[in-house]
Amino acid sequence: MKVYFLGTGTSQGIPVIGSNHSVCLSKDKKDKRLRVAVWVYSDDFSIVIDCGPDFRQQMLTSKCQYIDSLLITHEHADHTAGLDDIRPFYFKQGDISIYAHTRVLKNLAKRFDYIFESENKYPGAPSVIPIEVKENESFKIKNQIIEPINVWHGNLQVFGYKIRDFVYLTDVKKVDQTEIEKIKKCKVLVVNCLREEPHNTHFNLEEALDFISLVQPKKAYLTHISHLLGFHGEVQKKLPKNVFLAYDNLEISI
Repeated sequence: MKVYFLGTGTSQGIPVIGSNHSVCLSKDKKDKRLRVAVWVYSDDFSIVIDCGPDFRQQMLTSKCQYIDSLLITHEHADHTAGLDDIRPFYFKQGDISIYAHTRVLKNLAKRFDYIFESENKYPGAPSVIPIEVKENESFKIKNQIIEPINVWHGNLQVFGYKIRDFVYLTDVKKVDQTEIEKIKKCKVLVVNCLREEPHNTHFNLEEALDFISLVQPKKAYLTHISHLLGFHGEVQKKLPKNVFLAYDNLEISI
C-alpha cells in the first residue's frame, strides 16, 4: 500500500497570497504546500481523503487515474471545495461514492446541490453516492477495512481514518482516550501540526509531538502545516528520528 501526500498545507496554503513572509518566499519546493489531502492506493484500490480547492492540480500532478471512493474528514472548505473536480472521474467511472459524517453530507448537499440532485439534474454535473460514516462503525471499500477515528477540531467533530496500519488525522486539537487506544503503535501516523505557537483548534508542534509519543507509531508524519512553522529543512532537523515533516508529492510505502 502506498500513501501519496497530495497537499500538506493549511487552509491558505504556502505561499499565502500577498505574503512577504520568508517561508512564503522560499525557493525550496518542500516549502510550497497545497491544501491538505492524501491518496492511499494499491494495485486493487484507490482512495482519496479530502477534496480541497487544489484537487484538480493534485490529481494531475499525482497522475491518479481513478478513485474508488472519497473519504471526507469534515466540511471546511480547504477539505471539500474541490468536489466539482471529480467530474473527469465520474465521466470515466460513473457515480463516485463519498463517505462522511451525516452532518458533513448535509452540508455538501447544500453547497453542491447540483451534484447531489437526483431529479432534473444538470447535464454534465457529476453524481455521488453519499454514505454515512458512523462513530465506532468500520466499513469496507473494495477489500479494505476502514476504521473511522473520532477527533475534535476545537468543538467540531472530525473523522480521521485508519486503513490497515496507516492512520490519518487532520485538524485535530483533542483526541479522547478511547480513540487513542484504536491507533496505538500503528506503523504510520499522519497528524496535523500547524505552527509552534498554540492555536485554538489545531495541534501546535509541542502538542503534535506529545501526541506522537503517546501513540508510539513506528513513524509519524506532520501535515496541515502553516508557513509560521518555519522552513522545511530547519524544522526537520529539530524533530525526533521517527518523526518527519511531510511535503507535497511525498510518497511512502506501508
